[in-house]
Amino acid sequence: MIDRPIDRTRVRQLLDQFPVTAIIGPRQSGKTTLAKQFKADYYFDLENPQHLAQLEHPLITLDELQGLIVIDEIQRQPDLFPVLRHLVDTYLKQKYLILGSASRNLIKQSGESLAGRIAYFQLEGFRPSDVGIENWKKLWLRGALPPSYLAKSDRQSFIWRQQYISTFLERDIPQLGIQIPARTLRRFWMMLSHYHGQILNYSEIGRSFGISDVTVRKYVEILEDTFMLRTLWPWHANLKKRLVKRPKLYFKDSGLFHALMSIETMEQLMAHPKLGASWEGFALNVLCRLLGKEDQSYFFWATHAGAELDLLWHEGGKHYGAEFKFVDAPVLTKSMKSAMHDLNLDYLYVIYPGKSNYKLSDNAAALSFSRMAAEGL
Repeated sequence: MIDRPIDRTRVRQLLDQFPVTAIIGPRQSGKTTLAKQFKADYYFDLENPQHLAQLEHPLITLDELQGLIVIDEIQRQPDLFPVLRHLVDTYLKQKYLILGSASRNLIKQSGESLAGRIAYFQLEGFRPSDVGIENWKKLWLRGALPPSYLAKSDRQSFIWRQQYISTFLERDIPQLGIQIPARTLRRFWMMLSHYHGQILNYSEIGRSFGISDVTVRKYVEILEDTFMLRTLWPWHANLKKRLVKRPKLYFKDSGLFHALMSIETMEQLMAHPKLGASWEGFALNVLCRLLGKEDQSYFFWATHAGAELDLLWHEGGKHYGAEFKFVDAPVLTKSMKSAMHDLNLDYLYVIYPGKSNYKLSDNAAALSFSRMAAEGL
């Protein structure tokens, strides 16, 4: 088993503070494995028929229990949430760790009953520090989902991801109550892969796919709510320049993106026209996880004149930016200088796959990806 100390520590902090902690994330991201490290006093898996039967009368089953209680796949029985509210308000010796593969539905269902009592932790897959910083290229190619990364070969990893996509579309999506044919959503998902790292134009995609832009938004939201996609929204500074106002699209897991693009090996990736976009999405997601902010706290910035910034965030009243370049030695470009000036950035990081960190200006630096992943910013 590969230890995941950052995720384990963050979940422990939430468990210490809240009576109910929810680990949410895509299927096969390691939620159950992580939960078992906390040595629960009682464990219920709602995909196990015996455990499901035990919780048909949850108040009777849970009423006498003490300690840490783990409930896995809780989205299968959302009527448990009001019961949990009663129990945590009544008994101070109970803690709950609940796991689920749905995002919006689980948060909405649990939030209505457990407001103020529950904290959420989003678990994706392995971090570079989990698997060894020296293995980051393998993580980039195969993605962060444990079975994909740990496969015996690139070929087996690729086959696993293809099967994962099929299972997600044919089983997981219908279980969430979303009645969209798997073939339709697969075609749409494959089309979106060509927009990875680009500004999202709902109308353009709708015309290409033969659907309305409202339907495009609905499909994108489904894939975002199930942890497959990240949409970055533009930051609107009070400037006279014409700013881009549409969101930017990324696949959260680089391995699933590569599977959709039929990229099986590192050699194929290095020769692929989407190499730069793949690097940008991978490095951006690693940095966002390191910073540990909510997804809605990250932005990008772009003007119609061509100036842009890949990632913008705020910390302690200061403005920070990051650019992701797959080059040997990044330099400060006109676009970067424009972003630094117009956004009044306190610091700009240019993250690249080399080994050395070096200054680009008084408030900008080229930052090695491997050193960033190991040491932070």
